[in-house]
Amino acid sequence: MDAIDCDVHCAPESYEALFPHLNEYWRQYITEAGIRVNGMAHAYPRTIGAPAPANYPELADRVLNRGHVRFVILNCLTGFETHRNAYFAAAVASGLNDWVREEFLARDERLRASIVVSTISPEDAVAEIERVGEDRRFVQVLLPVRSDLPWGHKNNHAVFAAARERGLQVALHAWGRAGRAPTPSGFTTTYVEDYLSNQPIAQAQVLSFVSEGVFDRFPDLRVLLIECGFAWLPPLLWRFDKDWKGVWREVPWLGRRPSEYVREHFRATTAPAHLPRDPVLLDQLIEMLDGPGMLAYASDYPHEHGDGLPALLERLSDEQRRSVMWSTAAELYGLRRDPAPSRGA
Repeated sequence: MDAIDCDVHCAPESYEALFPHLNEYWRQYITEAGIRVNGMAHAYPRTIGAPAPANYPELADRVLNRGHVRFVILNCLTGFETHRNAYFAAAVASGLNDWVREEFLARDERLRASIVVSTISPEDAVAEIERVGEDRRFVQVLLPVRSDLPWGHKNNHAVFAAARERGLQVALHAWGRAGRAPTPSGFTTTYVEDYLSNQPIAQAQVLSFVSEGVFDRFPDLRVLLIECGFAWLPPLLWRFDKDWKGVWREVPWLGRRPSEYVREHFRATTAPAHLPRDPVLLDQLIEMLDGPGMLAYASDYPHEHGDGLPALLERLSDEQRRSVMWSTAAELYGLRRDPAPSRGA
């Protein structure tokens, strides 16, 4: 079965790889300050996967030539958003996008990518979308799920406007801003707490997008949740609808149940698939996920998340498998089966 892989990581080994795309000031700034890629290209614990591909030959050998994927969506994660210098963030975002275009997209028609943008300045994010967003090989704007301000806040709406003007969608990827406490109760003290915090943060972003009226202003916007799980969605939607009935006056712009907005506008990747072992509960989960129209396949390469995907696919019909492996992402990104993309040299 042909597939669209919605999450394959790539990352430069160091900022020096971006020097052809940065001016002399930023090259000197990086060198003299000793700024390094923050380690997001790697995984912890080490058993979860290898470093992300840093060049096209690595990607071709490790991903493109070993599977049956027709298209791959590249998500370049470096942890640059942990820096607080807004000018640095804007420069690095531009450098990363140009590096992805030159190193990967120009060499294989099977490849698409997310646009990396500044997470500090919406103004700079809009400028970057305007700069590269007309390139059809970019299919969405990549935002970290951890942010200073919930993404649905009206201060960020200009980013979504710029994306939709160019036919781009939005993706929220796990991790992001490290300078904020990942829980409402403060900072965590262990990695396991921090790791598990990605999912409640994703829930908060879902609430923000809907409650702040993003989809009433941008009715054709879709948001893909990457590496944030999805089994938590049904109980969240039940509670969202329940409490909305009591306090709907807070969000008078919502013309229907919150769960309807979520099912229409949100999609989630299959990695990681944290599934109930009880097959009856798994079937109920699939049914609640619009059976399973909200799910899109992702390997999350090079990270490994166990056998959740095979267990999920076993419970689906052929039509539902095609939806997960192809149709959901094809509709999201406007991708077609024919003509078959050519392979890079």
